[in-house]
Amino acid sequence: MTETDIRNQADMLNVNETVNYWDSLSDEEIIKKYNEQGSWGLYTSVDLKDCDPAAIRDADLIKRFIVELCDLIDMKRFGEPTVVHFGPCAKVAGYSMTQLIETSLISGHFANDTNAAYLDIFSCKAYGPKQMAEFCKKFFGAGSMTTHVLFRD
Repeated sequence: MTETDIRNQADMLNVNETVNYWDSLSDEEIIKKYNEQGSWGLYTSVDLKDCDPAAIRDADLIKRFIVELCDLIDMKRFGEPTVVHFGPCAKVAGYSMTQLIETSLISGHFANDTNAAYLDIFSCKAYGPKQMAEFCKKFFGAGSMTTHVLFRD
């Protein structure tokens, strides 16, 4: 597999190479490549570990996060955020959230057992994935963060 093939890889099979490649680019470079490729959507997953336990257990704070995130990445919310606490066992119990946006969807789950957050931002309108991810990390007081960026075609 060539370096170009790795850069254009749309699945998670070669995630280490893909993550290293995206990590080397600025938001401006990522958006430029997104536009040049004519991709249909930009998807970023953000995994946060060692979050502030109080922050991920507060429905009102999670709703505020959604509004502030949409403002930051210039996404128009469609309706109000949905934030629901559920889970059949301790491993998965926590809040889940969704926010429809005019250009797609923001969703996430907050795992009480591990103080982790798993966020997904998908839009056909470009946004800065690094700026967005750093905002998420700071908002929830995370100790570490892993991100994955994909272009959807």
